[in-house]
Amino acid sequence: MSRVLVVGSLNADLVVRTERFPGPGETVAGSDLTVGPGGKGANQAVAAARLGAAAGVGVGMVGAVGDDDHGRTVRDAVAAAGADVDRVVVRTGTATGTAVITVDAAGDNTIVVSPGANAALEPGDLPAFDDVAVLTLCLEIGVPTVLTAARAARAAGTTVVLNLSPYAPVPAELLAATDVLVVNEHEAALLGEHPVPRSVVTRGAAGCEVHDKGAATVSTVDAMRADVVDTTGSGDAFLAAVAVRLAAGDDLPDAARYAVRAGALAVTVAGAQLPAIGDAERTRFGL
Repeated sequence: MSRVLVVGSLNADLVVRTERFPGPGETVAGSDLTVGPGGKGANQAVAAARLGAAAGVGVGMVGAVGDDDHGRTVRDAVAAAGADVDRVVVRTGTATGTAVITVDAAGDNTIVVSPGANAALEPGDLPAFDDVAVLTLCLEIGVPTVLTAARAARAAGTTVVLNLSPYAPVPAELLAATDVLVVNEHEAALLGEHPVPRSVVTRGAAGCEVHDKGAATVSTVDAMRADVVDTTGSGDAFLAAVAVRLAAGDDLPDAARYAVRAGALAVTVAGAQLPAIGDAERTRFGL
């Protein structure tokens, strides 16, 4: 069975909805606070497990949580979606990572992350990568751990997919060990030139651009129209879909075409994690 492995973050998402975001020094009224599972890594693992089930692509999650209710909730949500969580470690005396999220009336969001146990995920927590087809990485865990994972995966012949989010400068060695870089327009602008031959730049409602080695031009993939409820986690669903389709044998442009449909499904529901996918959703979104 092809396997996608996610090495990344697990967070409890604290979400408040409001008509508009406050300006500096301003207070606005919001909805009741909701708490749910999130974290870029966990979101990717949930989406990959739900998308990969039909394609025979197994999914595993490597991460760290605290010994608290939030940690158990997030870990259980990833497991319930069908991902293997045996490598999600529990750090006693450390809180599970937390994201404070505000969602406005248009479904756009602002996010502040407190890393908690995510910062305690260490290179020694990583497994071997011999049976992994595709590894996905993000920057909600420590860069030394990300770099160690990328280096080991590359040596094992695993395709390394790096989501440079939340954006931070990274060592040139990490980019050199990356097979596919996935960034949004903001991150692409901060990064400047594309140092990875194969990359995808997501553009929200405008779809995405695919830079694939050997291609004479950049491929543009149009977005799929959807009724936007909440954009939180849509980028994670996109990245997970790319990873699943690469593991299933697709080339990068085809994987991106599939991923925009997964991203469209993600924005139609509240919360950071892709919902269960029934026959109606698979037909409507082409999944």
